Amino acid sequence: MKKFLAKHKQYIWLLSYLIATVVSFFFGFNPGKKVFGNFTQFFIEMITFIPFLFIIIGLFDVWFPKEKIEKHIGQESGIKGIFLVVILAMLQAGPLYGAFPVAYILYKKGASIKNIFIYLGAFSSLKIPMLGIEIGYLGIDFTLARTLVSLPLFIAIGYLMEWYLKDKNFKVNNL
Repeated sequence: MKKFLAKHKQYIWLLSYLIATVVSFFFGFNPGKKVFGNFTQFFIEMITFIPFLFIIIGLFDVWFPKEKIEKHIGQESGIKGIFLVVILAMLQAGPLYGAFPVAYILYKKGASIKNIFIYLGAFSSLKIPMLGIEIGYLGIDFTLARTLVSLPLFIAIGYLMEWYLKDKNFKVNNL
């Protein structure tokens, strides 16, 4: 039994979820039904979004040579590199899980760790479509204040992570 569990431990959460869902429907437990509905909706969104994301990532990987990425957002890029990754993040749309394949390609092509963390932070809160909605609901003053606080924070986190990972022989493992 231990061997079986060790061999299939990555599936335990999925099995637990399926059992909890079946039990929820069997006993009429409404929060369990709602969790299943939310999961189904998220899964459908992900399945429809991911193929297009990978096509775009593949094109990005082919169209932009490593030398250009290293030159513009690599280790020696400075403020220009920060500006470029913030603009790249602002122009994209989609959920946050869509940013991680882009971050991986940027890392693979020679972008600095600092710029990758800045990109992820900017992607999470500075996308133009999201800013437009935020302005509509909360006003331009709030959006401007939040942006002026969060952007320097993301930049500081990027520098901090680069400093922290500098001597750690940081690398991304291929799966």
